[in-house]
Amino acid sequence: MIRRLRRRETDPAPSGVMNPPFPPGTRKIVSWNLLRRTGAAVDCIVALVEREKPDLVLMQEATEGIAAITERIGGHFARAPLPGRIHGPAIWSCAPWETPPEVVTLPAGIIVDRVCQILDLGEFGIANVHLSHGQMMNRRQLRRIEQHLPARAAVLGDYNIVGPALLPGFRDVGPRRPTHAMAGVAPLRLDRCLVRGLACHGHGVLPRGLSDHRPIVVHLAPATEDAPQNRRIRDMAAAVARLRREGGRAMRGRRDRRESAEPPASIG
Repeated sequence: MIRRLRRRETDPAPSGVMNPPFPPGTRKIVSWNLLRRTGAAVDCIVALVEREKPDLVLMQEATEGIAAITERIGGHFARAPLPGRIHGPAIWSCAPWETPPEVVTLPAGIIVDRVCQILDLGEFGIANVHLSHGQMMNRRQLRRIEQHLPARAAVLGDYNIVGPALLPGFRDVGPRRPTHAMAGVAPLRLDRCLVRGLACHGHGVLPRGLSDHRPIVVHLAPATEDAPQNRRIRDMAAAVARLRREGGRAMRGRRDRRESAEPPASIG
């Protein structure tokens, strides 16, 4: 059973990366792997929240000291340390929740046992993830997470994969820019956002600060008939129908011309 979060009365502020108007009910969500101990600390998160004004900040590799964020800017905070580790996923919210996020144990990786947090926003669910390396284990963990999600849901965080993240029924709507540089050289897009039943009305990649990952920001709302992807599908279907009609008219025209060019049949 996932937990329910009461909606903030005001709409989320536009991102510093993009400033179009967003539909009512859109949530601005930031996901950031902080880099435990030596990376982004409370000051960095406070600066991000004050600059971006998100509804939620999903963090990976958050240590115990990150909880001090509520002493600086208020809000609500929950952390789920990985078994035997000093760090784990954490969520900060500007709005109160009725109960803390649910903690789901994931199939264990070779080195690190993993958990994720799942929070119900009312309109949809959010999973905060830091997945294991390796495509097979990664997909097993995603399938476990999906079992705890409602019909409308998003899975955000550090996926730790290079190839596509495969989860049936979900689409990758996050930014396509690299978010991590392996050994400071190879740029990788490790931080993702998969959604089901949601529309992404904007996304971006933010400065990484002291971390080795760049935060990603997405603007999510329940999908409607007017969502951009549905409009694209309708436009494509209309274009195909138009081409078929034009092709049919062209074929009829050629047939009529051939028939008119044929000599009349002789009689007798």
